[in-house]
Amino acid sequence: MLRFPGHGHRRPDDVVIGPLDLSARVDEALAVQALAFGLGSDEVAVRRQIVLRHMAYPGARALGATSKGRLLGFVYGMPNDRAHWWSTVVEPYLRAQGHEDWLDDSFVITELHVHPDHQNRGVGRALITNITDGAAEPRSILSAIDVDSPARGLYHSLGYQDLARQVLFPSAPMPYAVMGAPLPLRRR
Repeated sequence: MLRFPGHGHRRPDDVVIGPLDLSARVDEALAVQALAFGLGSDEVAVRRQIVLRHMAYPGARALGATSKGRLLGFVYGMPNDRAHWWSTVVEPYLRAQGHEDWLDDSFVITELHVHPDHQNRGVGRALITNITDGAAEPRSILSAIDVDSPARGLYHSLGYQDLARQVLFPSAPMPYAVMGAPLPLRRR
């Protein structure tokens, strides 16, 4: 069962959603991401440096889903900045669709991953809704692999809409979709 700190009595097997010191637990988080996203050790090493750099950005925050002290999933994000690499890649695609303004005053979900053994149990939904509930920005943006998938289904159910499709990131083997939603996110 999902529990949030300070809400009800905990049982030993509860999944608890709460703040995560991602810099301190980066290797554990990337192990979850590697399983969820199918990453090899070389890609994990690259992403480790990216995560640590991101967590130093102003307003960057992370939440984790834990059970018995084990990290089962995580999300992190930050206020979007047009100077960040991600924004420079997606900007021409958004501009071509008339959605360039989404790069301003948005909270970007940088990563959201749940261990495969704990997917489809509400963990990802709890992580993304809780991190965006704390955002000062009026909307959220993210990118996801541009295929029908449980992740994109989750994002659509929360109110995210496709802003640009077939977005190509350097070295990414598949195109992505950039999605945006007003905050707060839609509840069931």
